[in-house]
Amino acid sequence: MLQGETAITIDDKGRLAIPTAYRDFVARECDNRLVLTYNPFDAGGLYLYPFKAWEALRDQVNALPRTLARNRILQLKLVGAATVLEPDASGRIGIPPSQRNTVGIDRRAVLVGMGDKFELWSEQAHQAQIRQTLTDEDMAGDDLEGLPL
Repeated sequence: MLQGETAITIDDKGRLAIPTAYRDFVARECDNRLVLTYNPFDAGGLYLYPFKAWEALRDQVNALPRTLARNRILQLKLVGAATVLEPDASGRIGIPPSQRNTVGIDRRAVLVGMGDKFELWSEQAHQAQIRQTLTDEDMAGDDLEGLPL
């Protein structure tokens, strides 16, 4: 289970160091491979999947009918932009410049454990997301009933 947020510094070569708390997980559970791709729902962030979880998701996304625009966009953002990353001996992974630039990640970023994957956010986009509050309308719905929040 991936959870928690960590402030990350991107070095001059576009690399980030995977937090030491997650390095064993990445080596053991991810075959020392992660897949980086765009967050299709929110600007300012990237998804970072464990390799095994990525393979199943990739196949499901690719199986969607390409006749629907939303499916093509999802396929483009998730599969088309996917990059397999292997940490170096120091636990660093390189974030491609095109992805860093597109989501506005410069020197400072935030890595967030979201259960089955990480999300990598520009510092500004992460702050904007965290500052949002849920309204009563947001909380209405059967899927939130009974949550002890």
